[in-house]
Amino acid sequence: MRKTVLLLHTGGTLGMVGGRPQALHPGPFAEALRARVPELTELANIELELFSNVDSSEVQPEAWVQLARRLHQRLPEVDAAVVTHGTDTLAYTASALSFLMPGLRKPVVLTGSQRPLQEVRSDGRLNLVDAVTSALKGPREVTVCFDSHLLRGNRTVKVKVAEYDAFASPNCPPLGTLGVHTHFLPGLRPTGRPRLLERLEPRVFLLKVFPGLDPSLPLALLPRIRGLVVEAYGAGNVPVDARSGRSLLSVFRAARARKMPVLVVSQAQRNAVELGLYEGGAAISAEGAIDGGDLTAPAAVTKLMCGLALHTDLRRLRRYLETSVAGERS
Repeated sequence: MRKTVLLLHTGGTLGMVGGRPQALHPGPFAEALRARVPELTELANIELELFSNVDSSEVQPEAWVQLARRLHQRLPEVDAAVVTHGTDTLAYTASALSFLMPGLRKPVVLTGSQRPLQEVRSDGRLNLVDAVTSALKGPREVTVCFDSHLLRGNRTVKVKVAEYDAFASPNCPPLGTLGVHTHFLPGLRPTGRPRLLERLEPRVFLLKVFPGLDPSLPLALLPRIRGLVVEAYGAGNVPVDARSGRSLLSVFRAARARKMPVLVVSQAQRNAVELGLYEGGAAISAEGAIDGGDLTAPAAVTKLMCGLALHTDLRRLRRYLETSVAGERS
């Protein structure tokens, strides 16, 4: 019996038209899909649904919740889902969906392209074929299929703008490769019944530490946010020497006084935060900083948004952030 795959289109380069000298902009996707990738119907019954048609820079947290809700509604009726998405925020959407849909028991594969489907050298056709193939044969979790590789969604980061291998998964090996032959790992083992979390807290700020950062700037932000993600140096190091006038300890102390979670991740793509390794990391750990391990920045931001909506108690929130709930950290 032929399987059915839901194809949810959200927008992005894949469905855009135009190009130099005219700026790329969203175009009619259903017509382009039928004309350029008719072979999709040889793989499965494809149910196309136009969820939205926007540049992914316009995709906001509210859209993640709406997308998760729609997937939760439709997945019982189909065998798997493919979500077409712009590449700029695809890693954020993939991460958010993995946290918003715990207990997922069917594959949800996100894909897109670096060139519009209408173009002769578009990577979109192969990405779509590979994504549907991965939805039919791959692991039952949220993944990203791009350039013939299947990656765990909440481990994915965009690393290139003008090359077809646009995404990487620095601390998690690919879940699948699609060459002459296809190979897939089992992926996550589903636990519990499929659920839907229908809210998150978007008032989260991502702070990247850099030499010269004036601590008064993040201090001024604290009253306006509910949670803070800090991209620290290396293993979680930040400046703490008061003589420089740029110690960030005051930021962590002020956040602690507000009972605000501060999740620390690394600017380095590979390996993980270890807050006790250096003096700076040990100092902020003593002020309540939460070790983010090898979380990517998109996973840290989206998980904190979901965690703040789930837990009002800071100790429970800390446990949630320090525990792998969807394969997002080692």
